[in-house]
Amino acid sequence: MGNLADYFERNAYKPTWQIGDRVSGKYNGIPFVGTVGNDTLINEIQGPRVSVHLDLPLKYKDEVKSVIFVSPKTLKPR
Repeated sequence: MGNLADYFERNAYKPTWQIGDRVSGKYNGIPFVGTVGNDTLINEIQGPRVSVHLDLPLKYKDEVKSVIFVSPKTLKPR
């Protein structure tokens, strides 16, 4: 019988990006460049998400954002 550490090593989400990684991508068709804050799995329905702290603010639908949440597969390394 294994312990909890073994269970989570086998079954837990493995992040694609590390804190501080420089990335670029598109958010609703708008290009951005920023730094990864966190790569996590909130739940199985939504899937994994990455918080990105943007170098320059982004305006989308009359809302200015400096931190966005995107899917890890939409990001490219810088």
